[in-house]
Parts: sequence; structure tokens; C-alpha cells
Amino acid sequence: MIDLIMPKLGESIMEATILKWHKKPGDTVAQDETVLDIATDKVDSEVPSTAAGVIAEILFNENDVVPIGTVIARISTGAAEPMAAAAVTPAAPAPAPPPASITEISSQEIPFTPPPAAPAPAAPVSVGSPRFYSPLVLKIAQEEGISMAELETIPGTGQDGRVSKKDILAHLENRGQQPGAAAAPPAPPAGSAVVQVTPAPAPPPASTAVAAPVSYSGNVEIIEMDRMRKMISKHMTDSKHTSAHVTSFAECDVTNLVQWRERIKKDFEKRENTKITFTPLFIEAVVNSIKRYPLLNSSVDGDRIIVKKDINIGMATALPSGNLIVPVIKNADQLNLVGLSKQVNGLADAARTGKLRPDDTAGGTFTLTNVGTFGSIMGTPIINQPQVAIMAVGAIKKRPVVIETAQGDAIAIRHMMYISLSYDHRIIDGALGSTFLNAVARELENWDANRVY
Repeated sequence: MIDLIMPKLGESIMEATILKWHKKPGDTVAQDETVLDIATDKVDSEVPSTAAGVIAEILFNENDVVPIGTVIARISTGAAEPMAAAAVTPAAPAPAPPPASITEISSQEIPFTPPPAAPAPAAPVSVGSPRFYSPLVLKIAQEEGISMAELETIPGTGQDGRVSKKDILAHLENRGQQPGAAAAPPAPPAGSAVVQVTPAPAPPPASTAVAAPVSYSGNVEIIEMDRMRKMISKHMTDSKHTSAHVTSFAECDVTNLVQWRERIKKDFEKRENTKITFTPLFIEAVVNSIKRYPLLNSSVDGDRIIVKKDINIGMATALPSGNLIVPVIKNADQLNLVGLSKQVNGLADAARTGKLRPDDTAGGTFTLTNVGTFGSIMGTPIINQPQVAIMAVGAIKKRPVVIETAQGDAIAIRHMMYISLSYDHRIIDGALGSTFLNAVARELENWDANRVY
């Protein structure tokens, strides 16, 4: 019997949500065949089978949130015939343990710490049959002021009656419409140990009237956010609440760069079997500037500044759905222009076709976003936490500008571009932010028109 475990999906990812099972107990599976789809706060991914055999047992249902490293299914590697008689239904509940003392609470139960509040009348909670709550459900409960006593009253639709994210959100929606307080949990059976848990009182209502459902006047369309849009919304809001954002702007003449790319792009594609866009050129300029000003490649941990020695550049990429994802070019300082071009094109294609791996979006230390792709001439991007800076490049436009020549000042048509840098003012002052930004501008303006890629 082989255990199929929830794979490690990046250094910062500790859990994943099961989106869909492609196999059921009794189904034959080949090695590396997709068994299920999962989702993290970074990207969706497929989990392949680690062995050939028959699915013997599935331990979690769809929409369950599972910690990394947890066994999610078991594969029988014996004869791969259909297991009609031995097929196991998903996650058969274990028999309830006999009544025990408080110290014998199941090790699978996650302790719940109610929000600090004034003491309220205690409510008894049975420990005879401990109920499992996922970290996600407990986090929502703490944020919304749901006590353990109230949590015990929420009916669960997950495996073994567990409360899922959907259940607790539905409870919150109906919470304000309930005529009275949440019903007390059922009385414990005789002989059961009882723990007195102090529930967190709900905030005092503004009035005794039941909250009326929100209504919208006029001709409107209501669109529910998809999962990724909800994550983007939270990520951006958290960033604004975390970092003191400041944005600086610079204008740069990229005529030499534009003419050089136009001259070599056909030969480059023929020789390297990949296109050369402006993005790897911008990334190279950013990398060269980070080497001179390494504080831009850092993060903040309390009162400590963590300067990253690896330069991993995230590049914001628009998806067909309209959402945004940021794949990361690892060790960008160790790649030449050809290597950067292949990485940029490969990650962009994987993002648009849904083939990014979870690790492809992890570990970024600085982010570049090209708002000029959509016609914007400049932007004020939001920092991608836990980084401390993000650069936006605008559209390249031909404009008449004053240039200095040997014969004096002259007006000429040049390719001009605005670049902007949003940075965390907690550790990066305006002097450093502007100096770094102008260093990038000089890298782009001083592009060698005779360069051999």
C-alpha cells in the first residue's frame, strides 16, 4: 500500500484545498497519472500518482483544506484489477473513543483560542467525541468572533460532519438574521467529561432591529468574485495595511534600446528559437541596479531587515480570465539575455495555459509589472508582499524632446517611457528609492546599440 500525500507546494505554502478528484476508490491509476486537482493561495495544480495500482482509499473530500504532508489517499500496488468488493468509501469515520478525562482529548484536535473579551456565561462543550476543525475554519472563527461553543453548533457538510469554509461562511451570512442567540449545544451524554469554554460575546448591535439585506438601486449586475480574485483582493489590501507605500517616477529615453531590439529580433528568434520582448531587457536593467543597491532586494521581519542575496524577479502576468499572477525568474542575475528571454517566455506561456507549478510563483524578491502592455503610460503598483519594492514600466511613445548634440540643443523625435517605483518607506527613504529608479533609467538609456546578444 502506497500513501499519496499532499505535496510541498513552495516554501511559504502550508496547506492546499482539494478542488476535484479525478479518481474514486476502485479505479486503476498509472504512475504520474493525475489523481486530483488542488489549489493554494498562489496557483492551481495537479497531483499525480506516485505509483501504479488501484485507488484503495480517499481520505478527504472536495473543498477540504489539507495541510502539506498529510496522507490524502492510499494506492494498492497489488494486482491492478477493479476492487469491487474492497473499494473503500471516502474517509470512513473512526469509532468514537469512550468518555475520557480532559487530558485525553484527541491529538488531532486543534486548540481554539477565542478572541480576548470580557467573561460571559460559560457553555458546556462535550469532549466525548472531539470535532476536528481545519486551520482555515479556526482562523475565520477567530477573525469573526465566533466562540468554540457557537462553532460546535454549526452543521458540517464535510467529511465526518466537519465544518468546511463554505459552512462557516454560510453561518456568518445567516448570523445577523437569527432572532436570538445561537442555540446551546446538546447536553453531553452521561459520563462524558465536560470542559467549560468561555465564548467570546458578539459585539453589541447598533439597534435591536434585524439587519435588512443589502439592496442595490438601478439596473445592476452582481458578479461573485472567483477564488483567485478573492485572493488578489486580500493580498493587495493586506499589502496596503502592511507597507508605507511611496511611489517615485522617472522618464527615460529608450531610443537605442528600441532600435537595437528592432534590428536583431528576427535573427534572435531564428537563432535561439524564442522571441525577444522588452521584458527581459527591463529585467536585466533592474538586476544590474539591484546589485548596486541591494536594500531594494529585501524584506522586513519585525525590526529586522532581511537582505536577500538571491535575485529572484517576479513578472506580473495577465491571465485570460483577467486575473493577475506573478511567476518568478529564479537567480535572474545568473542568466544572460538569452536565458532571461527563454525564462520570460516559458513562464508567461505556462501562466496563460494554466501549467504553472506552485513553485513557479514562490520566492520572489522584487517584482516588475509592465502596465504599458495595456496602453498605460505610467502606474502606481502595489508592493507584492513580503517584498519591499515593485517597478512599473509604461508604454513607449514617440515624442519630440530636447536633446544635447555637439552643435547644441536640438529637438528630435525619440522613444520615451515613464517608469515608476513603489517602495516600502519603512526601510527605503525617498533618496534611495529615487536613486535606484534613476539607476534603472540610465541602464535603459545607455543601452549599447552595437551590443551582441
